[in-house]
Amino acid sequence: MAIDRRRETAGGGPGRLPPAAEENGALPPGDAAASAPLGGRAGPGGGGDIQPLPAPHAAGSPHPSLLLLDYDGSVLPFLGGLGGGYQKTLVLLTWIPALFIGFSQFSDSFLLDQPNFWCRGAGKGAESAGVTATGQWGGGELANGTSPPTTLFPTAAWATAGPLGNGSGADGGEAPPLPSPPDKGDNASNCDCHAWDYGIRTGLVQNVVSKWDLVCDNAWKVHVAKFSLLVGLIFGYLITGCIADWFGRRPVLLFSIIFILVFGLTVALSVNVTMFSTLRFFEGFCLAGVTLTLCALRIELCPPGKRFMITMVASFVTTAGQFLMPGLAALCRDWQVLQALIICPFLLMLLYWSIFPESLRWLMATHQFESAKKLILHFTQKNRMNPENDIKGVMPELEKELSRRPRKVCIVKVVGTRNLWKNIVVLCVNSLTGFGIHHCFARSMMGHEVKVPLLEDFYADYYAAAGIALASCLAMCLAVRFLGRRGGLLLFMILTALASLLQLGLLNLIGKYSQHPDSGMSDNVKDKFSITFSIVGMFASHAVGSLSVFFCAEITPTVIRCGGLGLVLASAGFGMLTAPIIELHNQKGYFLHHVIFACCTLICIICLLLLPESRGQSLPESIADGEHYTRQPLLPPRRGEQPLLPTHAELKDYSGLHDAAAAGDGLPDGATANGGRPM
Repeated sequence: MAIDRRRETAGGGPGRLPPAAEENGALPPGDAAASAPLGGRAGPGGGGDIQPLPAPHAAGSPHPSLLLLDYDGSVLPFLGGLGGGYQKTLVLLTWIPALFIGFSQFSDSFLLDQPNFWCRGAGKGAESAGVTATGQWGGGELANGTSPPTTLFPTAAWATAGPLGNGSGADGGEAPPLPSPPDKGDNASNCDCHAWDYGIRTGLVQNVVSKWDLVCDNAWKVHVAKFSLLVGLIFGYLITGCIADWFGRRPVLLFSIIFILVFGLTVALSVNVTMFSTLRFFEGFCLAGVTLTLCALRIELCPPGKRFMITMVASFVTTAGQFLMPGLAALCRDWQVLQALIICPFLLMLLYWSIFPESLRWLMATHQFESAKKLILHFTQKNRMNPENDIKGVMPELEKELSRRPRKVCIVKVVGTRNLWKNIVVLCVNSLTGFGIHHCFARSMMGHEVKVPLLEDFYADYYAAAGIALASCLAMCLAVRFLGRRGGLLLFMILTALASLLQLGLLNLIGKYSQHPDSGMSDNVKDKFSITFSIVGMFASHAVGSLSVFFCAEITPTVIRCGGLGLVLASAGFGMLTAPIIELHNQKGYFLHHVIFACCTLICIICLLLLPESRGQSLPESIADGEHYTRQPLLPPRRGEQPLLPTHAELKDYSGLHDAAAAGDGLPDGATANGGRPM
């Protein structure tokens, strides 16, 4: 049967359906020009390119002027970019709170560190300080219900602001060497006591554990207190992200500051561990709002070439907070004073009510042009600029759109997209894997299974984790500079997968051969390999988590940026939540936990190829803009090389179909398109 010629004339009939978008996110030539944002670089060689825009809309169009929607190409240059003094001041104001956030993120390492303990009156040497929640002999011998070794694992994904983390202290003793662990009978006798003395390793005289005797049968309450901050962060990211997209970044930031002062200072006045855990949940909720909005504001203030640098400076400031935290603990000596000192600096951020404006980019993207006009005039006044030097005519176009109604969007709208939801899901899985497997590497290096004297001290563990985070941030700067966002993220994910697989496979092989006396291998060799792979894994997984958060901030449209960031940061929180869960169960299932995350790293390596490259590109403003990021290969194609997948236009121009269609009337009945007859 001949092929029926149904080709429409130019312009198409009324029943003609629009062609579908390509699988890689690009649109056909006719539609791409009608919906992509202004300022993108067109052409087959640019990864993550955005298609060029058509001519401006006529008056009365349902869409505002494209000049106003091109924030990076028109509005930001009109305001002077980062060259204006007011913009530099605002960026500086987003860096300063990163230090306070770092204090809060790492506070659990000191407030909830499980110290050595012994029966009061028995003497430190008699009953042995080895009866501790962080003993060196594994969870199987903890018959008294105390918890196993913990690690300096981060509890918050503040990627955008820097190395995310909080955690309890790793194994270690005090300056005098600990005696050998007692047998189970001694453990039981120490838990029969009604009062204990404690040897706290973090520089404090008293912490939460020693305040309410959270040892033996009450040791599980320490992990619940750790859950509370993490769960508060997760809910905070999800909820404050949606609120910030609907009501603005500034209200969420200011109300989060007010309530973190209320709940944070009240934590220091807790009368029992239940009150402490409940208030820590709300403190984490408010801390998530501060972290998320500052990350979004920092990204939205910057031109394309400065976004990563500005974000990494905030990361280094947060790392500085991690390094300064032991000094604060030694200065305060009491956990209540330390908690108050961590929260009090947020009082300075109350001044942001009169200093920090709403995000101009968000106002323009949501068509709140009247408020945007007032803010633009405020910027020009602060920068001492002449509004008449408007070469591109931003202000006249803005005057025409003042009567337009705002259009706000919720993150749930991403479900109806084709490419944007895939990008966000891939980054969520990457963030979950990076922060989840980080605990596995940290425990392998600092846990009871590696007995290295240097790593049996709290401060050695703490500063080792901080140093690895600092080195990871420095490596991210170099990797992103030469490989871009996607290439850098892929590199660190490959390193994470290799370190994980080698630690799971090679170390077991070394342990097997070390049992033979003629093999020349010993447990010392295995321990050194384990430390090496753990350091590489912690280094790479930290970079994976941080880059995933930053990447999400760039490819998520402005109208739902905080919601997208909230999803990725909440995924990081779920990954970190596995650490206290494993500790609560005395490390049962730890090996399976590591194997699952190692498999996830392999899946992530494949999924990363689905992401676009956002380096040097304008931020997408609307959901349609986010849909039009194209997925290009990592390496540029060779000259004259044809793409493996033809475009939509090439499919329509396929010569075989043209020939068959042209000769359709001359084919005999029952003949196929290639001239043959059916069987």
